[in-house]
Amino acid sequence: MKVLKKLYWAAIILFLYIPIFVMIGLSFNRSKSRTVWTGFTFKWYVELFKNELIIKAFVTTVVVAVISAIVSTALGTIAAVGINFMNKWEKMAVINISYMPVVNPDIITGISLLLTFNVFKSLFGLQFGMITLLISHITFNLPYVILSVLPKIRQMDMRVYEAALDLGCNPRQAFFKVVIPEIMPGIITGFLMALTFSIDDFIISYFNSGHAQTLPIAIYAMVRRKVSPEIYALSTIMFVVILCVLFIVNLKDLKKEKRKRIKEGVN
Repeated sequence: MKVLKKLYWAAIILFLYIPIFVMIGLSFNRSKSRTVWTGFTFKWYVELFKNELIIKAFVTTVVVAVISAIVSTALGTIAAVGINFMNKWEKMAVINISYMPVVNPDIITGISLLLTFNVFKSLFGLQFGMITLLISHITFNLPYVILSVLPKIRQMDMRVYEAALDLGCNPRQAFFKVVIPEIMPGIITGFLMALTFSIDDFIISYFNSGHAQTLPIAIYAMVRRKVSPEIYALSTIMFVVILCVLFIVNLKDLKKEKRKRIKEGVN
């Protein structure tokens, strides 16, 4: 059984990561060919950083992702705290409404936002660009943050908050000194989800970006003509960066868990 389990996991890993390793290998291929290896080179990475279109799209993507993630995390955390203090039926109704954008196909969200922005364009002269792109990303990120923070609020012992009030904290001080540290794992999870979804999004951005081109849209435009090895290089860099971030986050969690075990062992 152990051998079968190992073979099973090996098959899953190979199935998931062989395409990525093939792409990484081709990003160092001297030739543009997708099947013939002609030699090792960093040429496509050099060409990537000379491509002004990709660099501009990358900067736009990062700016939009960071700003939308920060704003949606702040709004989502406040909303989650408010939802937690609602009565049973109000809470159920608001949570179900919050779930709707998550289960909705992205194309519905994208088209609905497009129509809304068109109304604002006709009434107030709103132009499609960075503003509409940011609003779109905040809109579809918000439910993920709410649904990440809510479980942590439910797990929190509210008596600690009440004790902080009894010991002299005002509600604002108790919120920042007690509630925020308790729900911080949920906030971080929501922020990372918002950041990831924002960087990855194509459909909603495609409908609402206007002249502001994000990286997925730029890649789509390039792939429609011909898949360039520069795309392999860009995808490799993104994969390595995300892998490093995940490694750092998991390493911090392991260290935190280790310190907790040592503390429990001492007690």
